[in-house]
Amino acid sequence: MDDKITIIEGPPPTFDIVNDLWATGIYESPTLGNVVVTQLRTFNGAELLERCHRAWRHRQPIHLEYKTAEGLKLEASIVAARTSETDHGDLLTLWVRLPEDEIEIEFGFVDDDDEDLDTFDDLDFKDLDSLDPGDDEDDLPRIP
Repeated sequence: MDDKITIIEGPPPTFDIVNDLWATGIYESPTLGNVVVTQLRTFNGAELLERCHRAWRHRQPIHLEYKTAEGLKLEASIVAARTSETDHGDLLTLWVRLPEDEIEIEFGFVDDDDEDLDTFDDLDFKDLDSLDPGDDEDDLPRIP
């Protein structure tokens, strides 16, 4: 039986944290890990989705096999799948379980405002170095 979906070309997949409430039902597992989602372009999305359904129907696991940026082969257990059609082919959305030690979180900043980042200069903050440890908590700087 085909027990994996292999990414054969392109960059390594990016995984996003799942914040949907329905996903909490698939978090339970004997191993620690988090469910994340990734989207992959393919020419045979329905066939790959059927491969997942066939494995689950027979109570078998199915995995996503991919390479890291360093070229190492890794596998992640697929826990849910969906396909949709786009102008450039099928889009396969996979929810996979990644072990805790394989998850790296990257933080980014997107400035949706056209204002300068100097808006904090207008706020009146006390100098933290000038605060006496015995000062009342109400005297601490606060953001209005």
